[in-house]
Amino acid sequence: MGEEKWVHDSSVDHKGRAPLRASTGSWTAALFIIVLEFGERLSYFGIATTLIIYLTRVIHQDLKSAAKSVNYWSGVTTMMPLLGGFVADAYLGRFYTVLASSIVYILGLILLTMSRVIPDLKPCGAGYCQNPRRIHEVFFFLAIYLISIGTGGHKPALESFGADQFDDDHPEERRQKLSFFNWWNIGLCCGLLLGVTVMVYIQDHLSYAAADIVLTVVLASSTVIFCTGLKYYRFRKPTGSPLTPMLQVLVAAIRKRNLAYPTEPDQLYEVPKSEKTNGRLLFHTEKLKFLDKAAIIENVQNPAESELKPWRLATVTKVEEMKLIVNMIPIWFTTLPFGICVAQAATFFIKQGTTLNRKATQNFTIPPASIYSMTAVGMMVSVAIYDKILVPFLRKITGNERGISILQRIGFGMIFSVVTMVVAALVERKRLHIVGKNPLEGSVSMSIFWLAPQFLIIGIGDGYTLVGLQEYFYDQVPDSMRSLGIAFYLSVIGVGSFLSSLLITVVDHITDKGGKSWFGKDLDSSRLDYFYWFLACVTTVNLGVYTFIARRYSYKNVQKATAASADGPSGDYMVTLN
Repeated sequence: MGEEKWVHDSSVDHKGRAPLRASTGSWTAALFIIVLEFGERLSYFGIATTLIIYLTRVIHQDLKSAAKSVNYWSGVTTMMPLLGGFVADAYLGRFYTVLASSIVYILGLILLTMSRVIPDLKPCGAGYCQNPRRIHEVFFFLAIYLISIGTGGHKPALESFGADQFDDDHPEERRQKLSFFNWWNIGLCCGLLLGVTVMVYIQDHLSYAAADIVLTVVLASSTVIFCTGLKYYRFRKPTGSPLTPMLQVLVAAIRKRNLAYPTEPDQLYEVPKSEKTNGRLLFHTEKLKFLDKAAIIENVQNPAESELKPWRLATVTKVEEMKLIVNMIPIWFTTLPFGICVAQAATFFIKQGTTLNRKATQNFTIPPASIYSMTAVGMMVSVAIYDKILVPFLRKITGNERGISILQRIGFGMIFSVVTMVVAALVERKRLHIVGKNPLEGSVSMSIFWLAPQFLIIGIGDGYTLVGLQEYFYDQVPDSMRSLGIAFYLSVIGVGSFLSSLLITVVDHITDKGGKSWFGKDLDSSRLDYFYWFLACVTTVNLGVYTFIARRYSYKNVQKATAASADGPSGDYMVTLN
């Protein structure tokens, strides 16, 4: 069919024309994008997983302060995408947002390198110092928060830009998109794996400065490769603030709150399909009926007059898009405890590794942050099994194109977060028992591989929950908000990090009054096992609440139209994205 030659999903090529299906988009374009994700994740995890060690060993913060500093940085890094996603969707577009944020990111890496190379900016003149220079701290924190800003535009725009390379209205490309999020995370995990092994080894055995130079070169090279794929990309033009239509729906519904509901849904206002040039139409749903009043036509005799008042009249599609956002709020809240559990892996889990026996051979000592690589292994294994084995099998049983629904995938992964906290509590209790028997030697007789199960289990859970959250927030938001959708997913981890810091403060205050705080000056004087048990209980209760809400959730209901062909007229059909 001639129409299959072109892509008709409102995207354009690099010259602003309708894209050719054969020479743009799909996996050819996605691979360039995944390369940049690999470079960025290598840099991020090369810094993030050793941050708590650097803060305690070089900056000389105590355990509690260092954990809070890491959580604050992680929280900011994963909350900044809300701003970056908004800018990408409304003004710059995804490609240029990625390009600009990559430049900021590289600048942050350069400053970080300078803080460890230039003599006047280093922690101290030579050797060990108890009190590092203030100028070093200023440059160090300026650099890592500049990296946070770079990540803020990078993460939401890059992943949504990658998913944009697949046409939702084309059956084959729609199925490829279902696999895209899985293989995107394989690329992410490869960056993570090298970041917590090779980069951490360079930090431990050469210097932090040498690792920073490598990270800067890799990210700069990845950015150049990303730019070379320009002619293969499909672009979505920014459509202005995606929040304005939401506000218009709310204002219109409030202004017409006293009007009676129409007897039939088709009496509500909608743009004719022949005039719909950007985005897709949504079917009317019965939930949150109050918002439907925004689509009631007041002047039935002259509806064209009403159409000129967007703060008085909204289309059914705009109303349904508002409903989508409102319906997502409970799901977002019930995934936050998962974000709290994830925060422990980059803080307390890694810090525990510094107290254990890390000798692999007579001449090789495992860097404590390298045990984090088990998270990547668990995630890659679970994603590969899910994509290549479980989905084809479940597809035959359920008839669902995804195998199981997105929310079922997320909930299944959240079970692993509970198991992770239980295992972590048992391992930490054993470590403290060894310390109690021999306080002088501590837990150095205990191998660091005792931590491997909890990292592996949380990695398996990430393969379901994190990937599921990416799919959910990309698919279920309005089409004009997909960068913001990815930012919503990242905000789960960001808010989880902030909540982790808040919990540490609250629990420390409560338990300190009771005699001995759960968070001492070091691990051996702390009771992290109690904290892990507490998180296990919280996540278990939350899982029940999440299940209750997820079972009542209504997925996005999209109207799609087949393109007219020489064989006959176009026809309409419905697709529910779950």
